[in-house]
Amino acid sequence: MSRTNFDQLLQAGCHFGHLRRKWNPAMAPYIFMERNGIHIIDLHKTVAKVDEAAEALKNIAKSGKKILFVSTKKQAKDVIAEKATSVNMPYINERWAGGMLTNFQTIRKAIKKMANIDKLMNDGTFSNLSKRELLQITRQRAKLEKNLGSIADLTRLPSALFVVDICKEHIAIKEAQRLGIPVFGIVDTNANPNEVDFVIPANDDAKDSIDVILSACCAAIAEGLQERKVEKADEKAAGEQAEEAAEGKKRSSRARKSETPAETEAPAAE
Repeated sequence: MSRTNFDQLLQAGCHFGHLRRKWNPAMAPYIFMERNGIHIIDLHKTVAKVDEAAEALKNIAKSGKKILFVSTKKQAKDVIAEKATSVNMPYINERWAGGMLTNFQTIRKAIKKMANIDKLMNDGTFSNLSKRELLQITRQRAKLEKNLGSIADLTRLPSALFVVDICKEHIAIKEAQRLGIPVFGIVDTNANPNEVDFVIPANDDAKDSIDVILSACCAAIAEGLQERKVEKADEKAAGEQAEEAAEGKKRSSRARKSETPAETEAPAAE
């Protein structure tokens, strides 16, 4: 069964593309028609592509890997933060710092610095500082939190990137391509779908459109995480059963060994 349907996407306005003069010819396979100078996206293809992307995201989540959500545009900021947090995935919704993937070690140092400031604030080390120095440190901490707070738990490079507007986030996509990280993207009629690995043709400007697609993808990720949890529990139970069985065998072999000398001694006594 599909994760979305035609009516749901139509109601969210996923079918609205850009003006004809802004179109990218590479998007021709996903365009249904043109009306009043605006391209209309074929939602039947969007439904199929959402299912394809959701299945791939589910498998990534099931394997215990991280997916980084990226969108710095105004309409998508809140939506992406809410959806990514719901499935415990990192996200960027303020500013893409150049080298966030290709220079990941430096980004990790900045995150560690933020954690270090918190630690020193809690243990009272900064209590001896002047007001001005304390204000500078607090501002620095706030700036780091704004730009990198949402990826504080990202200890290694993500296994996939989910981008809302591939034209706006072209730097993030270039970095991911350089590192061989697969890219999932909501692609509008003005963008080049060949730049991403998993294309979801839809309106990337409307909040409702972004919401409905992210909801479908995050539901698939949640399923993957749940399946991983169940598999781990099953493995743990199987391991415990194997240990119990091995322990039982050891006990029975010990019992046999202790019985055998007693049987051999009995005839000798007669």
